[in-house]
Amino acid sequence: MAAVGEGAPPVSHAPASVAPRRRSLARALARALGLPAGLLAALATSAGAARPPAAELVLRSGAIYTVDDARRWVEAVAIRGGRLVYVGDDAGLAAYVGPRTRVVDLHGRFVLPGFQDAHIHPISGGIQANSCNLEGLQTAEQYVAAVRDYAAAHPTAAWITGGGWLMSAFGPGGRARRELLDAVVPDRPVYLSSSDGHTVWVNSRALELAHITADTPDPRDGRIDRDPQTHVPSGSLQEGASAAVDAILPPRSRAERLAGLEYAVRMLNAFGITAIQDAAVYEDDLRAYRELEAHGGLTLRVVAALWWEHGEGLEQIERLKRLRRSYRSALVDTGSVKIMQDGVLENYTGVLLEPYLSGDGGRGIPMVEPSLLREAVTRLDAEGFQVHFHTIGDGAVRQALDAIAAARAQNGDRGHRHHLSHLELIDPADVPRFRELGVAANFQPLWAYADPYIRDLTIPFLGAERSQRLYPIGSLYRSGALLAFGSDWNVSSANPLEEIQVAVTRMDPAGGDAAPFLPEERIALPEAIAAFTIGSAYVNRLEREAGSLEVGKRADLVVLDRNLFAIPAAEIGRARPLVTLFGGRAVYGDLGKL
Repeated sequence: MAAVGEGAPPVSHAPASVAPRRRSLARALARALGLPAGLLAALATSAGAARPPAAELVLRSGAIYTVDDARRWVEAVAIRGGRLVYVGDDAGLAAYVGPRTRVVDLHGRFVLPGFQDAHIHPISGGIQANSCNLEGLQTAEQYVAAVRDYAAAHPTAAWITGGGWLMSAFGPGGRARRELLDAVVPDRPVYLSSSDGHTVWVNSRALELAHITADTPDPRDGRIDRDPQTHVPSGSLQEGASAAVDAILPPRSRAERLAGLEYAVRMLNAFGITAIQDAAVYEDDLRAYRELEAHGGLTLRVVAALWWEHGEGLEQIERLKRLRRSYRSALVDTGSVKIMQDGVLENYTGVLLEPYLSGDGGRGIPMVEPSLLREAVTRLDAEGFQVHFHTIGDGAVRQALDAIAAARAQNGDRGHRHHLSHLELIDPADVPRFRELGVAANFQPLWAYADPYIRDLTIPFLGAERSQRLYPIGSLYRSGALLAFGSDWNVSSANPLEEIQVAVTRMDPAGGDAAPFLPEERIALPEAIAAFTIGSAYVNRLEREAGSLEVGKRADLVVLDRNLFAIPAAEIGRARPLVTLFGGRAVYGDLGKL
């Protein structure tokens, strides 16, 4: 196998009498560092040559999958100044080992580039984890018990806030009821976001404080669920219908945001993640990133996708430009804008080309009027922004692609790497447009199996024909589109290994499926790994710095406890990171314990 370093050492012109002494010193150094016998000869041979500066850290005797263009496997890497200076076989390490080099034997362990999550919500997710967190619970009864316990443990809290509940626990439409919360917290307002963030469950006190009554009209971008006889709000607020309650929520403090971000960074590093795209960023979030980076605690590379207020127009572009100028830093790229173009299928707000089969028979709610969307994307593209779209339904996908096509027609291809996230449903006519327009397909693969959402909510709303096109990862890959993967945590698990498993199997990572869901949409393991490394790095504009293990790139990598290529696909999600390096520094795990 080829070894790549910082250039081949020049031919030695040292006197013959000097070379034996250098070879002897080289052998002694190799024995002292515990290098294998095969390296002794290489050290001796190169002893008279001019050597590159020694590495600070060497990892040897591993199964290292580089994810470079050739998809090479190597045994070793050397790191200096936070970057890779050598990637190759063990024998080529000699020139990079000096008296102070730390040499770590991987004992055959599997190494990948650090994962990059292209769509995630670290600060809000961390805040939820530190509040009334319903994540992991399954039933309405469990949610109510958790709210009761949290309220009892926080008797002085003016509001009970949190989230993580599943729409599937409440049947079609995800209509959670206020009476359940009133029974355990009647005197204080309760505000709980659904796991996907598209619905808010509130009690009667919260509705009262927000002045939401039977006479309150639905907003343009949302729906107030109501009792069918009395029209009294039932307690679930879909999409923009929560704005009136949002407006009276106590603002999150600086300390809460920072604590949430710190929680998320620790968790993500433990999953082997070294770069992310935060998919909804406000100025207070940017302040939290700045503070954590200043204190040395930001051990991730971050693309901050600035939130597009869909209740505003083009005038907000000047604000976005100010945020980009003010908060860009060494670790935080503020050059992306997030536009949420629709909701989700489970509450009938995802935008479809043809009507839903259930609910009111509509086609969903476009959050930005399509003509304004085309104008906004064209302006953002001209201003140098990447646009990151939320697109669930096939109608929203088409609207976003049309907007990008309009920008291309006006501005030419400016290489901003616009991408559409989620992509639950795509019309076949739009599949080739991703490659044609240079648009990345940003999937959250953990959703691509027949879970209760798909079985009980999505398929009945769409019908058989459309349901055969859900999460078409394989189709996009075969079309030549670039794939990137993300988790959308805290909507679902941030563990990339579980997500890779589902992309490869289209089955529940916890087991129990009798058959894969739409098996033709599976992709192979190398493609799934690439989507979570070099593919997401491309979307994050980091492919020259990270995403693969190549000389000159940042030493962002993860050591796993097993080789993903050597185990059944159904076990990929059981693999565990042992060590995560960020710029050559261990930010999770202990190299000394490998």
